[in-house]
Amino acid sequence: MPNEKAGSAGKFTNFTPYEIGENEEYMSPAQLEHFKQILLDWKQELMEEVDRTMHHMQEDAANYADPSDRATQEEEFSLELRTRDRERKLIKKIDQTIDQIDREDYGFCESCGVEIGIRRLEARPTATLCIDCKTLAEIREKQTGI
Repeated sequence: MPNEKAGSAGKFTNFTPYEIGENEEYMSPAQLEHFKQILLDWKQELMEEVDRTMHHMQEDAANYADPSDRATQEEEFSLELRTRDRERKLIKKIDQTIDQIDREDYGFCESCGVEIGIRRLEARPTATLCIDCKTLAEIREKQTGI
């Protein structure tokens, strides 16, 4: 289970890696529960960050007379809102991933169907592609600019 995640960076770093048991099948119920807990904890952390931002913006909002001070505050708020918007999209992706876990359709590449891998999923629990397919997608993206 995760112990702690990094906040608004959109990732977590401190958790207990899953210890694969001898003869344990890939995406066993214990593994699915491990990833579901990581995702639920990550989502909770993001939701708390949203609450902190709302309180910060409400409490720190001031009508500065100096245009430079006002512009600085508006830029700070704008950056926070963009970060929260990215996190809102991440929360949606986390919810979709939790749905995959609940359907026991998690951990396999949506492009080629192979196992994504425990360690890759611990690094990026919302991953939907194996490392090979992701690498190919990134190469295509670079070549086409799409």
